[in-house]
Amino acid sequence: MTGTPQTHPQVPADPGARHTLDKATAENFPVAPFFLPRAWRADLMALYGYARLVDDIGDGDLAPGGGDARLLGVGPEAADDRTALLDALEADLRRVFAPGGEGVRHPLLRALRAPVRDRSLTIEPFLGLIAANRQDQRVRRYESHDDLLAYCALSANPVGQLVLQVSGTLTPERLRRSDAVCTALQIVEHLQDVAEDLARDRIYLPAEDMRRFHVSEADLAAPTGNASVRALVAYQADRAHRLLDEGVPLVGSVHGRLRLLLAGFVGGGRAALAAIAAAGHDVLPGPPRPTRTRLLHDVGAVLRRARKER
Repeated sequence: MTGTPQTHPQVPADPGARHTLDKATAENFPVAPFFLPRAWRADLMALYGYARLVDDIGDGDLAPGGGDARLLGVGPEAADDRTALLDALEADLRRVFAPGGEGVRHPLLRALRAPVRDRSLTIEPFLGLIAANRQDQRVRRYESHDDLLAYCALSANPVGQLVLQVSGTLTPERLRRSDAVCTALQIVEHLQDVAEDLARDRIYLPAEDMRRFHVSEADLAAPTGNASVRALVAYQADRAHRLLDEGVPLVGSVHGRLRLLLAGFVGGGRAALAAIAAAGHDVLPGPPRPTRTRLLHDVGAVLRRARKER
Protein backbone atom coordinates (compact mmCIF):
# COMPACT_ATOMS: atom_id res chain seq x y z
CA MET A 1 0.00 0.00 0.00
CA THR A 2 1.39 3.38 -0.87
CA GLY A 3 1.57 6.32 1.46
CA THR A 4 1.54 10.07 0.86
CA PRO A 5 4.79 11.70 1.93
CA GLN A 6 4.47 14.20 4.75
CA THR A 7 7.17 16.83 5.09
CA HIS A 8 8.85 16.63 8.48
CA PRO A 9 9.09 20.11 10.01
CA GLN A 10 12.82 19.60 10.57
CA VAL A 11 13.56 18.82 6.90
CA PRO A 12 14.42 21.88 4.77
CA ALA A 13 13.33 22.16 1.17
CA ASP A 14 16.47 20.39 0.02
CA PRO A 15 16.21 18.81 -3.45
CA GLY A 16 18.12 15.71 -2.36
CA ALA A 17 15.92 15.24 0.69
CA ARG A 18 12.78 15.60 -1.42
CA HIS A 19 14.19 13.17 -4.00
CA THR A 20 14.56 10.63 -1.20
CA LEU A 21 11.27 11.24 0.61
CA ASP A 22 9.20 11.20 -2.58
CA LYS A 23 10.08 7.51 -3.05
CA ALA A 24 7.60 6.68 -0.28
CA THR A 25 4.80 6.56 -2.84
CA ALA A 26 6.40 3.56 -4.57
CA GLU A 27 6.50 1.30 -1.50
CA ASN A 28 4.34 -1.81 -1.04
CA PHE A 29 3.20 -0.57 2.36
CA PRO A 30 1.96 2.70 3.88
CA VAL A 31 4.79 4.91 5.09
CA ALA A 32 2.93 7.73 6.84
CA PRO A 33 -0.75 7.55 5.86
CA PHE A 34 -3.11 10.44 6.45
CA PHE A 35 -5.13 8.75 9.21
CA LEU A 36 -2.24 8.71 11.68
CA PRO A 37 -1.74 11.52 14.20
CA ARG A 38 0.30 14.33 12.71
CA ALA A 39 3.21 13.80 15.13
CA TRP A 40 3.41 10.12 14.17
CA ARG A 41 3.38 10.97 10.47
CA ALA A 42 6.26 13.39 10.92
CA ASP A 43 8.29 10.88 12.94
CA LEU A 44 7.62 8.00 10.52
CA MET A 45 8.57 10.13 7.53
CA ALA A 46 11.80 11.07 9.31
CA LEU A 47 12.54 7.36 9.85
CA TYR A 48 11.63 6.58 6.25
CA GLY A 49 13.91 9.36 4.98
CA TYR A 50 16.82 7.89 6.90
CA ALA A 51 16.13 4.29 5.82
CA ARG A 52 15.69 5.33 2.20
CA LEU A 53 18.90 7.37 2.26
CA VAL A 54 20.84 4.39 3.62
CA ASP A 55 19.44 2.12 0.88
CA ASP A 56 20.06 4.70 -1.84
CA ILE A 57 23.68 4.98 -0.77
CA GLY A 58 24.05 1.20 -0.74
CA ASP A 59 22.39 0.84 -4.15
CA GLY A 60 24.08 3.82 -5.80
CA ASP A 61 20.70 5.52 -6.28
CA LEU A 62 21.40 8.93 -4.79
CA ALA A 63 20.17 12.05 -6.53
CA PRO A 64 22.61 13.12 -9.26
CA GLY A 65 25.07 15.90 -8.61
CA GLY A 66 26.80 14.63 -5.47
CA GLY A 67 24.71 16.75 -3.11
CA ASP A 68 24.32 14.01 -0.49
CA ALA A 69 28.07 13.40 -0.45
CA ARG A 70 28.74 17.09 0.13
CA LEU A 71 26.17 17.21 2.91
CA LEU A 72 27.86 14.27 4.62
CA GLY A 73 31.28 15.88 4.30
CA VAL A 74 32.58 13.46 1.67
CA GLY A 75 34.85 15.04 -0.92
CA PRO A 76 34.24 14.77 -4.67
CA GLU A 77 37.01 12.18 -5.03
CA ALA A 78 34.95 9.75 -2.89
CA ALA A 79 31.44 10.84 -3.89
CA ASP A 80 30.81 7.50 -5.62
CA ASP A 81 32.47 5.37 -2.93
CA ARG A 82 29.53 3.67 -1.24
CA THR A 83 31.57 2.41 1.68
CA ALA A 84 32.95 5.88 2.36
CA LEU A 85 29.45 7.35 2.16
CA LEU A 86 28.08 4.73 4.57
CA ASP A 87 30.93 5.48 6.97
CA ALA A 88 30.16 9.20 6.78
CA LEU A 89 26.46 8.46 7.31
CA GLU A 90 27.21 6.43 10.42
CA ALA A 91 29.33 9.28 11.78
CA ASP A 92 26.43 11.67 11.19
CA LEU A 93 24.01 9.24 12.82
CA ARG A 94 26.18 9.12 15.93
CA ARG A 95 25.99 12.91 16.08
CA VAL A 96 22.20 12.58 16.21
CA PHE A 97 22.51 10.39 19.31
CA ALA A 98 25.24 12.45 20.94
CA PRO A 99 24.19 14.70 23.85
CA GLY A 100 22.48 17.74 22.36
CA GLY A 101 22.44 16.29 18.85
CA GLU A 102 24.65 19.10 17.57
CA GLY A 103 26.65 19.27 14.35
CA VAL A 104 24.44 16.88 12.33
CA ARG A 105 25.24 17.48 8.65
CA HIS A 106 22.53 15.90 6.51
CA PRO A 107 18.96 17.33 6.62
CA LEU A 108 17.44 13.85 6.66
CA LEU A 109 19.47 13.02 9.75
CA ARG A 110 18.71 16.37 11.38
CA ALA A 111 15.06 15.34 11.02
CA LEU A 112 15.79 12.35 13.26
CA ARG A 113 16.74 14.46 16.26
CA ALA A 114 13.16 15.14 17.35
CA PRO A 115 11.87 11.54 17.20
CA VAL A 116 15.07 10.19 18.75
CA ARG A 117 14.64 12.63 21.66
CA ASP A 118 10.86 12.50 22.02
CA ARG A 119 10.42 8.73 21.53
CA SER A 120 13.64 7.61 23.26
CA LEU A 121 14.68 5.69 20.16
CA THR A 122 17.73 3.45 20.38
CA ILE A 123 20.61 3.56 17.92
CA GLU A 124 20.82 -0.19 17.24
CA PRO A 125 18.05 -0.40 14.59
CA PHE A 126 19.59 2.53 12.72
CA LEU A 127 23.00 0.87 12.77
CA GLY A 128 21.45 -2.38 11.54
CA LEU A 129 20.29 -0.70 8.34
CA ILE A 130 23.79 0.60 7.69
CA ALA A 131 25.26 -2.85 8.39
CA ALA A 132 22.89 -4.39 5.84
CA ASN A 133 24.04 -1.99 3.15
CA ARG A 134 27.68 -2.55 4.02
CA GLN A 135 26.95 -6.25 3.56
CA ASP A 136 25.47 -5.50 0.14
CA GLN A 137 28.84 -4.14 -0.95
CA ARG A 138 30.61 -7.46 -0.33
CA VAL A 139 27.92 -10.18 -0.39
CA ARG A 140 26.03 -10.60 -3.65
CA ARG A 141 24.73 -14.16 -3.33
CA TYR A 142 23.11 -16.06 -0.44
CA GLU A 143 23.61 -19.78 -0.10
CA SER A 144 20.69 -20.66 2.18
CA HIS A 145 17.35 -19.38 3.36
CA ASP A 146 18.83 -18.97 6.83
CA ASP A 147 21.56 -16.74 5.38
CA LEU A 148 18.89 -14.61 3.75
CA LEU A 149 16.92 -14.38 7.01
CA ALA A 150 20.06 -13.14 8.77
CA TYR A 151 20.39 -10.43 6.13
CA CYS A 152 16.72 -9.45 6.53
CA ALA A 153 17.30 -9.12 10.28
CA LEU A 154 19.57 -6.20 9.39
CA SER A 155 17.93 -4.82 6.27
CA ALA A 156 14.22 -4.96 7.20
CA ASN A 157 13.43 -5.93 10.77
CA PRO A 158 14.83 -2.72 12.33
CA VAL A 159 12.11 -0.73 10.55
CA GLY A 160 9.35 -2.59 12.38
CA GLN A 161 11.17 -2.19 15.68
CA LEU A 162 11.33 1.57 15.15
CA VAL A 163 7.61 1.75 14.30
CA LEU A 164 6.82 -0.03 17.56
CA GLN A 165 9.14 2.32 19.45
CA VAL A 166 7.55 5.40 17.90
CA SER A 167 4.07 4.15 18.83
CA GLY A 168 5.14 3.15 22.34
CA THR A 169 3.93 -0.43 21.84
CA LEU A 170 7.19 -2.40 21.79
CA THR A 171 7.09 -5.75 23.61
CA PRO A 172 9.15 -8.90 22.98
CA GLU A 173 6.17 -10.75 21.47
CA ARG A 174 5.20 -7.85 19.22
CA LEU A 175 8.80 -7.51 18.11
CA ARG A 176 8.95 -11.19 17.20
CA ARG A 177 5.86 -10.90 15.04
CA SER A 178 7.00 -7.59 13.60
CA ASP A 179 10.26 -9.24 12.54
CA ALA A 180 8.27 -11.89 10.67
CA VAL A 181 6.26 -9.25 8.81
CA CYS A 182 9.31 -7.15 7.94
CA THR A 183 11.24 -10.18 6.71
CA ALA A 184 8.25 -11.17 4.59
CA LEU A 185 8.03 -7.69 3.06
CA GLN A 186 11.75 -7.83 2.25
CA ILE A 187 11.34 -11.20 0.55
CA VAL A 188 8.41 -9.85 -1.45
CA GLU A 189 10.52 -6.90 -2.58
CA HIS A 190 13.30 -9.27 -3.57
CA LEU A 191 10.85 -11.28 -5.67
CA GLN A 192 9.53 -8.15 -7.39
CA ASP A 193 13.04 -6.92 -8.11
CA VAL A 194 14.79 -10.09 -9.33
CA ALA A 195 15.69 -8.55 -12.69
CA GLU A 196 16.70 -5.19 -11.21
CA ASP A 197 18.86 -6.83 -8.56
CA LEU A 198 20.54 -9.08 -11.12
CA ALA A 199 21.45 -5.99 -13.14
CA ARG A 200 23.34 -4.88 -10.01
CA ASP A 201 24.98 -8.30 -9.76
CA ARG A 202 22.91 -9.27 -6.75
CA ILE A 203 20.72 -12.34 -6.26
CA TYR A 204 18.54 -12.66 -3.17
CA LEU A 205 17.12 -16.06 -4.11
CA PRO A 206 18.93 -18.68 -2.00
CA ALA A 207 21.43 -20.64 -4.09
CA GLU A 208 20.34 -23.92 -2.50
CA ASP A 209 16.78 -23.28 -3.70
CA MET A 210 17.97 -22.31 -7.18
CA ARG A 211 19.73 -25.67 -7.41
CA ARG A 212 16.66 -27.47 -6.07
CA PHE A 213 14.48 -25.94 -8.79
CA HIS A 214 17.19 -26.20 -11.48
CA VAL A 215 17.37 -22.45 -11.99
CA SER A 216 20.57 -20.89 -13.30
CA GLU A 217 21.66 -17.27 -13.26
CA ALA A 218 21.18 -17.27 -17.03
CA ASP A 219 17.54 -18.23 -16.46
CA LEU A 220 17.12 -15.14 -14.25
CA ALA A 221 18.58 -12.95 -17.00
CA ALA A 222 15.93 -14.04 -19.54
CA PRO A 223 13.13 -11.65 -20.58
CA THR A 224 10.52 -13.95 -19.05
CA GLY A 225 10.66 -16.71 -16.49
CA ASN A 226 10.58 -20.33 -17.55
CA ALA A 227 8.66 -22.98 -15.62
CA SER A 228 11.54 -23.57 -13.20
CA VAL A 229 11.94 -19.87 -12.40
CA ARG A 230 8.21 -19.51 -11.80
CA ALA A 231 8.19 -22.53 -9.49
CA LEU A 232 11.10 -21.07 -7.53
CA VAL A 233 9.33 -17.71 -7.19
CA ALA A 234 6.13 -19.44 -6.08
CA TYR A 235 8.10 -21.35 -3.43
CA GLN A 236 9.63 -18.16 -2.04
CA ALA A 237 6.26 -16.38 -2.21
CA ASP A 238 4.71 -19.12 -0.08
CA ARG A 239 7.41 -18.61 2.53
CA ALA A 240 6.65 -14.89 2.59
CA HIS A 241 2.93 -15.53 2.87
CA ARG A 242 3.42 -17.76 5.91
CA LEU A 243 5.56 -15.09 7.56
CA LEU A 244 2.88 -12.48 6.90
CA ASP A 245 0.35 -14.75 8.58
CA GLU A 246 2.49 -14.58 11.73
CA GLY A 247 1.87 -10.85 11.74
CA VAL A 248 -1.91 -11.04 11.95
CA PRO A 249 -1.90 -11.44 15.77
CA LEU A 250 0.38 -8.39 15.90
CA VAL A 251 -2.34 -6.38 14.18
CA GLY A 252 -4.91 -7.65 16.66
CA SER A 253 -2.71 -6.83 19.64
CA VAL A 254 -2.85 -3.06 19.10
CA HIS A 255 -5.70 -0.61 18.81
CA GLY A 256 -6.97 2.37 16.87
CA ARG A 257 -4.98 3.91 14.08
CA LEU A 258 -1.91 1.81 14.76
CA ARG A 259 -3.96 -1.30 14.03
CA LEU A 260 -4.91 0.14 10.65
CA LEU A 261 -1.27 1.01 9.90
CA LEU A 262 -0.02 -2.48 10.74
CA ALA A 263 -2.88 -4.02 8.76
CA GLY A 264 -1.60 -1.90 5.87
CA PHE A 265 1.84 -3.46 6.21
CA VAL A 266 0.50 -7.02 6.27
CA GLY A 267 -2.23 -6.38 3.69
CA GLY A 268 0.20 -4.55 1.42
CA GLY A 269 2.50 -7.55 1.44
CA ARG A 270 -0.36 -9.94 0.75
CA ALA A 271 -1.61 -7.78 -2.11
CA ALA A 272 1.88 -7.72 -3.63
CA LEU A 273 2.03 -11.52 -3.40
CA ALA A 274 -1.38 -11.70 -5.08
CA ALA A 275 -0.04 -9.56 -7.92
CA ILE A 276 2.94 -11.89 -8.30
CA ALA A 277 0.60 -14.88 -8.40
CA ALA A 278 -1.66 -13.12 -10.95
CA ALA A 279 1.42 -12.71 -13.17
CA GLY A 280 1.91 -16.46 -13.08
CA HIS A 281 4.90 -15.90 -10.78
CA ASP A 282 6.78 -14.44 -13.74
CA VAL A 283 8.59 -11.48 -12.19
CA LEU A 284 11.30 -11.11 -14.82
CA PRO A 285 9.47 -8.71 -17.18
CA GLY A 286 9.07 -6.23 -14.31
CA PRO A 287 7.73 -5.91 -10.78
CA PRO A 288 4.08 -7.05 -10.55
CA ARG A 289 2.13 -4.39 -8.65
CA PRO A 290 -1.24 -4.78 -6.94
CA THR A 291 -4.24 -2.68 -7.83
CA ARG A 292 -5.71 -0.28 -5.28
CA THR A 293 -8.82 -2.47 -5.13
CA ARG A 294 -6.71 -5.48 -4.24
CA LEU A 295 -4.83 -3.47 -1.61
CA LEU A 296 -8.03 -2.40 0.10
CA HIS A 297 -9.41 -5.93 -0.08
CA ASP A 298 -6.35 -7.44 1.60
CA VAL A 299 -6.12 -4.78 4.30
CA GLY A 300 -9.78 -5.38 5.11
CA ALA A 301 -9.23 -9.14 5.21
CA VAL A 302 -6.33 -8.71 7.64
CA LEU A 303 -8.41 -6.50 9.92
CA ARG A 304 -11.29 -8.98 9.96
CA ARG A 305 -9.01 -11.90 10.70
CA ALA A 306 -7.17 -9.94 13.42
CA ARG A 307 -10.46 -9.25 15.19
CA LYS A 308 -11.38 -12.95 15.14
CA GLU A 309 -7.98 -14.01 16.50
CA ARG A 310 -7.90 -11.58 19.43
